[in-house]
Amino acid sequence: MGAPPACGGEERRKMNQGHVRGSDTGGNPQGAGTKEPDDAALAAMSQQELVALGGNLDGVDTVFKENRWPVEGTKAEKRAERGVALWLLLGGGFALALLLIFLFWPWEYKPKEASGSLLYTLATPLYGLTFGMSILSIGIGTILYQKRFIPEEISIQDRHDGASRDLDRKTVVANLADAYSGSTIGRRKLVGLSLGVGLGAFGLSTLVAFAGGLIKNPWKPVVPTADGKKAVLWTSGWTPRYHGETIYLARATGSFSGSPFVKMRPGDIDAGGMETVFPWRESDGDGTTPESQEKLRAINQGVRNPVMLVRIRPTDMHRVVKRQGQESFNFGELFAYTKVCSHLGCPASLYEQQSYRILCPCHQSQFDALHFAKPIFGPAARALAQLPITIDSNGYLVANGDFVEPVGPAFWERTTT
Repeated sequence: MGAPPACGGEERRKMNQGHVRGSDTGGNPQGAGTKEPDDAALAAMSQQELVALGGNLDGVDTVFKENRWPVEGTKAEKRAERGVALWLLLGGGFALALLLIFLFWPWEYKPKEASGSLLYTLATPLYGLTFGMSILSIGIGTILYQKRFIPEEISIQDRHDGASRDLDRKTVVANLADAYSGSTIGRRKLVGLSLGVGLGAFGLSTLVAFAGGLIKNPWKPVVPTADGKKAVLWTSGWTPRYHGETIYLARATGSFSGSPFVKMRPGDIDAGGMETVFPWRESDGDGTTPESQEKLRAINQGVRNPVMLVRIRPTDMHRVVKRQGQESFNFGELFAYTKVCSHLGCPASLYEQQSYRILCPCHQSQFDALHFAKPIFGPAARALAQLPITIDSNGYLVANGDFVEPVGPAFWERTTT
């Protein structure tokens, strides 16, 4: 049995003369009209013969195919190869830079006037710059290789339906092998090495960047509390550092010249009103010393610190429903709920005074302040954590203990609902 000719477009066209193009199934579906070789003849065929057979059976007519470099080893070819390798190596270099920056660049917050603030400010832009340049460089190198080394080819294929047969699979493999050999990448060691370095470094840096957050143990007890050290997620600025510590509900003044926080009395908030308060201790100072400024800055930036202080109107107190076990958490008409949404940790900071509804603007969860801030609409499934409050001997509002449950969204280890 004779095998189909190996290459030329003219020979392909002769084999495909009976095809009718443009139909859904093709005029010659699955190579109808072409005598298929038996297993022995198929095993004896060369790669080029299998490629030609596969094209014929699949209704493919290669009308033009030409190598980019008919003469191998020319100076122009070597120059093109070095250009591709340069871009791939650049991609690897940027990926390694991302890895080093992610591991060793200063990332912890520094205020604008503090030493090292510039390095902190540059951390995130450098992550994006090195990551983006790595992808861009590898992409440019890949496109250049395709344009400069992959043979130019124009093929026309009939459309046909149906599952692939074993014969089709074998000829497809032959076509892939032919594409690999035609790409000449097998003999271009420099490009292959550069591609390996670029993709390897990019993959490693990407893996480290995504896995970096998993390396740190979130349950390491590092926060000193009255009951010993605890993990960060179990604490907030309202967690007492020692038994009997006084933590005031402080109003933020927004002042840059005076103290940014002032203590509050019950009469400082109108009936039906809501105000965000923060945990403030006498030891935090008024911001007149660098040490005090650092403590006050930590209060402002603590994500679990903001608390909504809500004052219910006396005429609406009969509508209040308190959570079981938390009946004494309020002080008269004053109730304090965390500002951190129990859905995904967004700031639930919108308050509807007439209905006592607290709204999280991110995903539209709503909480009823009259009903222990339980969710009444949206994706949130748990009530906002309530802070127990009272007044001290001078009539200032203070925390009457810590939150009895973790603040914010759910995580595997929490047991409260």
